[in-house]
Amino acid sequence: MKKKLTVLFLMVLMVAGFTTMTFAQEETTITVWCWDPNFNIYAMEEAAAIYKNINPNVNIEIKEVAWEDLQTQLSTSLSANQTENLPDIILMQDNALAKNVNSFPNAFYDLSDSGIEFDNFANFKVELTKVDGKNYAVPFDNGAAINAMRVDILEEAGYTIDDFTNITWEEFIEKGSDVKEKTGKPLLSAIAGQSDLLMIMMQSTGNWFFDQNGEPNIADNEPLKEIIRVYQELLEKEILVQVNDWNQYISTFQSGTVAGTMNGAWIIGSIVPVEEQAGDWRITNIPRLANVEGATNYSNQGGSSWMVMANSENPEIAADFLDKTFAGSKELYETILPSSGAIATYLPAGDSEVYNMPHPFFGGQKIYTEIIDYAARVPEVDYGIYNYEARDTVSTAITQIMSGQDIQSALDEAQSTLEFQMW
Repeated sequence: MKKKLTVLFLMVLMVAGFTTMTFAQEETTITVWCWDPNFNIYAMEEAAAIYKNINPNVNIEIKEVAWEDLQTQLSTSLSANQTENLPDIILMQDNALAKNVNSFPNAFYDLSDSGIEFDNFANFKVELTKVDGKNYAVPFDNGAAINAMRVDILEEAGYTIDDFTNITWEEFIEKGSDVKEKTGKPLLSAIAGQSDLLMIMMQSTGNWFFDQNGEPNIADNEPLKEIIRVYQELLEKEILVQVNDWNQYISTFQSGTVAGTMNGAWIIGSIVPVEEQAGDWRITNIPRLANVEGATNYSNQGGSSWMVMANSENPEIAADFLDKTFAGSKELYETILPSSGAIATYLPAGDSEVYNMPHPFFGGQKIYTEIIDYAARVPEVDYGIYNYEARDTVSTAITQIMSGQDIQSALDEAQSTLEFQMW
């Protein structure tokens, strides 16, 4: 009789959509590498709490690893075939996913038959996580770019957030110069030697660093040259200040050294912890490049997805964890949205009333409704397999240009470097 009841119990679990393989009979630890305590790590902690009620024997152990360090450790370990120190789950930048899968084709667990319903995610995001028709990641955040600004500082100079909405970079520079003169505050900050702000500008034009055939297009990239000109002017007029690292970048707008920040919507997670600034922030769209045909006020920066490593001792449990949380829990997204700004690409979460609620930190502005609208207007670009190599060569070129090198010669060198890396 006991044996029959056991069989019956297992059948009930299968009918309910579970398999015995997803349930840990013994204490099991799933390790996760990701970055950003206010955003990704916070989301993972909330997901772990939800899954604990589903699979109590599973512990989720989260390690903070900066993206650059994660990519370096991943490449080094996989190249040396030393995978024992790698985690079960990693957070992967979307525009680096295809390159990693192509470089290490057996390193990542195929989630195609895991039971995860990928149709529940925005199609553009799912496509970024597929290689050769296989699903290698569970989509996470939306990287729609925002221009977040301190309206109390703007008001000192006689401006409102509307004055910075649907404008050109020329208008941004003109008004930014006025704000700097009247308040002493630059509008923006950026990390020296990194090209994130330029990438935001670049995608807003619908162009990238490769042509339609996937060949490098840096040396003769006219939108890029215009972007560099604008970037130089931002620095020269002290509307943009450069800092040395990520922590200093965050500190500039948290401390009020600058009047705003321009980044992916996920940056909200680093804005709202400063409680004394509640009510002083608003968001709007980014400036457009008036001298580039087809340029828009919309772009994307970042965006990432969760991957299971093939070397995991418990890949099925890791996949089930992602399925029941990031791919299956509306509650998770309702929990993390208000404080982190984690705009989901999980479609069922978009129906939540949380998305339509006024945000008190942003003066009652319905920021999530606006961000979803921005995301729908972002020009699509093909990042290509060598996206990060292209970004690195462009970043190097920017550093050289800011040090006095001629724009064309720096871009010629960047083109040659990228061609060498590709071929």
